[in-house]
Amino acid sequence: MGSVDFFFLFCSVCFCCLVSSNEHKLNFRKSKEACLSYVQDALLQKQWKRAAEFLTCYVESLEKDYSREHISPSEMIWRIGTEILWHHSQSSMKEFNCFIEQMKTLGVKRFLKVCLEHVFHLLCNGQIDEAYQNLSLAESWRFGEQTAIQDKEMKLIQAYRGLLDYYSWSKQKNILLEHGEDGFSDLAVEQEMHGYFRKAAVNLKEIIKIPGVWDIFVKSYVDLLEFYGDHNEAHQVLNEYAYNSKFPANPNAHVYLYQFLKRQGESKKSLISALKILHDIVPSHELMIDFNTMLQKSKKRKKRRLGLEVIFTALDYAGWKENAKAWSCLARQVKQIVISEKHLDWIKQEWSSRKDWWPAFHFSRYLAKRNWQENKSLSYEKALVAGLLLGKDCKYFKYVSHQGCKAQLKRFRMLKKFVNRHNLVYMRISGPPDSSVQP
Repeated sequence: MGSVDFFFLFCSVCFCCLVSSNEHKLNFRKSKEACLSYVQDALLQKQWKRAAEFLTCYVESLEKDYSREHISPSEMIWRIGTEILWHHSQSSMKEFNCFIEQMKTLGVKRFLKVCLEHVFHLLCNGQIDEAYQNLSLAESWRFGEQTAIQDKEMKLIQAYRGLLDYYSWSKQKNILLEHGEDGFSDLAVEQEMHGYFRKAAVNLKEIIKIPGVWDIFVKSYVDLLEFYGDHNEAHQVLNEYAYNSKFPANPNAHVYLYQFLKRQGESKKSLISALKILHDIVPSHELMIDFNTMLQKSKKRKKRRLGLEVIFTALDYAGWKENAKAWSCLARQVKQIVISEKHLDWIKQEWSSRKDWWPAFHFSRYLAKRNWQENKSLSYEKALVAGLLLGKDCKYFKYVSHQGCKAQLKRFRMLKKFVNRHNLVYMRISGPPDSSVQP
């Protein structure tokens, strides 16, 4: 007998044990805890066959009275069994469906959670129609007086059904946009689209009223609203999602708002405001390039100063080390400041907290060699920054400028001349901090 068959046999035994409440009670706590420990170890090592075998032992050792436990055995079997069946090489979707249907009958309080997990597995296997049917069945389920928790779970069931309605709407929209030549066909598609729109909008709108992280639901709802020209409602939804203090801090909320404002051609002031909050939450976000670019184009000194801080901060993160656009932004602004000889104190303030670790982090000879081999444009921008911040004797600058001149590349010869001409800037930037300088 295979481990999956063995697993199902004992799950059936478990099912019988759990629903039979009149049998005498047994206490196998030690053996049960040992089995769970072995199951956990097997799961962590991704030994799914071994995990299935130990889970059957756990089923054997179940206590008949588990009412005082925080997590009942039925929930334990549901969670562990689902994980095993999802990864086990010999399991099938048919077996998984059978197992889930058994788990649905073991506890009414977990019925909606189990239904949701079932839907996720169906979607992962591309069974969208079956997932929709399961959501519809779950939505019609009732048992006694509905609790607050069950009410939230029901809204989540409805939200995912709305998401699948949105998916169907999106498919019809693409058909209309790509093949909308026949007037009669257009009308039929539009009517079907509008049906999906109504069903999707109702359920998506409800879930995003509840404080939480609802990215995919918000994006889908906003897409529906924008398509039908309801830009005010879309703006209001995104504002609420981003700024309502009852919702958890969510960087994506500000990303979606910024992208919407950009699509609508809103003012630079509005765009900067949205990205300022994103910068406060995630200073390493990829949109910091856009933020820096807008700030540098501002006529206000305060915003240009912030732009320098934004790009310096972004480059503090390892994920930005080889971002050519970021280094280009920093090189351009540092060069402008050096040429004008205004606001050198800005560079000095940013560099003072980085001069002890940026040289090894960004400007080592090893990185100079690698950057030169892989991306000469990146090495050029970094060499310019390195030369101005660390002087003409900086290892990174010396290596890259030498290789560039050796290759007879004009821009690298000009780079070397520029850094040599402004070498005194390095002395002014690297000097002790001036206590009189204001941020």
